[in-house]
Amino acid sequence: MPKQLVPFLVAAAVMLPATKEAWSATADCLAMAGRDGQVQPASYRPAALEAGQVQLTFIGHSSFIIESPGGVRIVTDYAGHAGGIVPDVVTMNRAHSSHFTDAPDPAIKHVLRGWNPGGGRAEHDLVVGDVRIRNVTTDIRGGEVGRQSDGNSIFIFEIGDLCIGHLGHLHHSLGPEHLAMIGRLDIVLVPVDGGYTMAQPEMLAVLKTLKARLVIPMHYFGPSTLGRFIGTLQGSFEVEMASEPVRVLSSEMLPDRPRLLVLPGY
Repeated sequence: MPKQLVPFLVAAAVMLPATKEAWSATADCLAMAGRDGQVQPASYRPAALEAGQVQLTFIGHSSFIIESPGGVRIVTDYAGHAGGIVPDVVTMNRAHSSHFTDAPDPAIKHVLRGWNPGGGRAEHDLVVGDVRIRNVTTDIRGGEVGRQSDGNSIFIFEIGDLCIGHLGHLHHSLGPEHLAMIGRLDIVLVPVDGGYTMAQPEMLAVLKTLKARLVIPMHYFGPSTLGRFIGTLQGSFEVEMASEPVRVLSSEMLPDRPRLLVLPGY
């Protein structure tokens, strides 16, 4: 953790309880539903997970390794860097080249683009082992054409009874139609740069709307930007500063009130 953030945040740091419980095979994410930066590489540590657990490893920028109890490994916003592994699935978004690649490793079985190269909306809903992966598209800003419809995807990963949402390169607030398709999220991976995506107070409003119990920031380029985002929280989230970029989580480990979990790296 950068030294300049420690005095600012040490009073807010908390620890998660380490409890375990077996989960059902299918998540309930739809219970309420109608339907650029420098990568700081992190070392990947193979998971030995029990039923009901998921391992998250922050490998930099907007990329995480998500691993299920069944051994399915996913890398988000894949731009060619996968933390030293060959994942089973990668997701990508097209706002900037740091979020996608036109030459993914051919050994990757499932390459999910958050946009449709042929135009229209990208639609993904597949089951890989013990993981269900689906997406909800949003618009992006870009170039001379201004707002581009369906250029970004919020990818949702259902593992056991845990629902993880990766907001990608979100550029606007979420309307009722988005929220209906997203459903319940337990964990949100959120870009907090405040400029390339959304202004930090606006992104905080999105998080309050989603009501996830655990939020993990990404896409913030350095400690000063992260510190500014934490300054917008104003007590609405507890803050935990992790010492490692890897965390094993389960539904019983989720906090009672909303918490921002900062994994080292950016």
